Amino acid sequence: MNLQELVSGPMGNQLISNLSNQMGIKNENVAAAVSVALPFLLTQMNRNAQSGAGASSLDNALNQHAQRPVAGAVNNFNLADGLGILGHLFGNRQNQVAQNIGKQSGISSGQVMQIMAVLAPIVMSYLGREKQQQNVGASGLSGLLGGLLGGMSQSNQREMSAIEQMLDSNNDGNISDDIVNIGSRLLGGFFRK
Repeated sequence: MNLQELVSGPMGNQLISNLSNQMGIKNENVAAAVSVALPFLLTQMNRNAQSGAGASSLDNALNQHAQRPVAGAVNNFNLADGLGILGHLFGNRQNQVAQNIGKQSGISSGQVMQIMAVLAPIVMSYLGREKQQQNVGASGLSGLLGGLLGGMSQSNQREMSAIEQMLDSNNDGNISDDIVNIGSRLLGGFFRK
């Protein structure tokens, strides 16, 4: 399975259907939110992997999540785990991210937060397995994530770029300093779970 399947493949269809039924919103709105959120989550994780401490912490977290089956996560949502991941990735910008994804997908920011909270542990489980299968260590995580981002559709990349521009409040071309200090201070708590 590749991550694009979480948007358009059988496992993605199952995830979208499960979320749609649980939340009482249309499949196409859930699919739109997933297609925007997925590359954005990967981008934030990739930014975390740019520093030595961040890469090491992410490596440890992915090793733990690799033990959790992706298919199981699609059917058994772990919202607490997902909300923790989102909190550490986006800090106090979570609502801003959710509002912008909501505008693009036609649902409320609260619904987007639920979708992202379900999606985040699935992404971590998938990445953990990919890293093990490819025998990638902490130093190779940025390359792994960059390769996955490069494989995302042009449409997904454009949507993600629009959100990144919105978050770059100081217009320096780097959202990591605008979102939150995603160095070892934040990663420490999250990635030691």
